[in-house]
Amino acid sequence: MEMRHPHSPTVPPPQPPGLNSALARNITALQERQRREERRATFQDKLAGAVTAFTGSMTFVYVHLAILAVWVAINVGLVPAVPRFDRTFVILATAASVEAIFLSTFVLISQNRAAKVADRRADLDLQINLLTEHEVTRLIKLTTAIAEHLGIRESQDPTLRELERDVAPEAVLDTLERTKGD
Repeated sequence: MEMRHPHSPTVPPPQPPGLNSALARNITALQERQRREERRATFQDKLAGAVTAFTGSMTFVYVHLAILAVWVAINVGLVPAVPRFDRTFVILATAASVEAIFLSTFVLISQNRAAKVADRRADLDLQINLLTEHEVTRLIKLTTAIAEHLGIRESQDPTLRELERDVAPEAVLDTLERTKGD
């Protein structure tokens, strides 16, 4: 058990009693899927991911800042022991331009891979949402039938009849496409 000072303004977070077995299984399945996808990644995908991860870090910024500072210091004559080699900074500008081309390509490769993963997750979300909608509709029908059998007045609510209808995903998509231009 964690001991804390009696006058401490903080409170430890509540500990969950445990995950329900379905949630724990789902988390394990998703983690295993992610590990499998990482193992299946090609060398090029892994390289692009590593380059993008490094270039998106503060270490990359610091390395570039140091290189730039040394480059400028040498080429404006602040380091007398080292001869100037890029007085007009054309080499620096060219190197930076070429680097930018390659870095943007690596970023695009990584974004494309991330978009594919996001598309798969969106498809999974849609399937789960459709299944949930179907299950909720069935539960509404069953609950309404029980309420009618017991003579509960709320079972006659007209909005329940609307909720009992199954949703056709195609009709929803068609409506969204038709009204998208509005």
